[in-house]
Amino acid sequence: MTMRTDGLIKAYNAGGAIGARLFVKPHSTAGQVVVAAAATDKIIGATTEIASASGDRVDVALTGIAEIIYGGTVAAGDLVTSDSAGKAVVAAPSAGVNNRIGGVALTAGVSGDYGSVLLQPGSLQGA
Repeated sequence: MTMRTDGLIKAYNAGGAIGARLFVKPHSTAGQVVVAAAATDKIIGATTEIASASGDRVDVALTGIAEIIYGGTVAAGDLVTSDSAGKAVVAAPSAGVNNRIGGVALTAGVSGDYGSVLLQPGSLQGA
């Protein structure tokens, strides 16, 4: 079961096609976002259930509980980051390596599932 609790949702311009329920990062152009594509990307939030074409407006949840597509096996309580497609995967950096995180998984799931993630952007260094 997934759940969504709206927090702060902000409208941006899509710097490329952006699917629904994915992590996003700032684009190099002010006021635009693109899909996060790596564990090192500066994740700021997640798109809502509406996809956007390049140049269109896109709603991004910056706080609250968001539904995000999982890109692998995730357990409740795992810190999650972005895979190459903006999907949530477990953040597991190697020793001395930094990962940016999008939040904490509240529900378990596997690749392709919609999971609930408490949005808490930050970073994690492997031990």
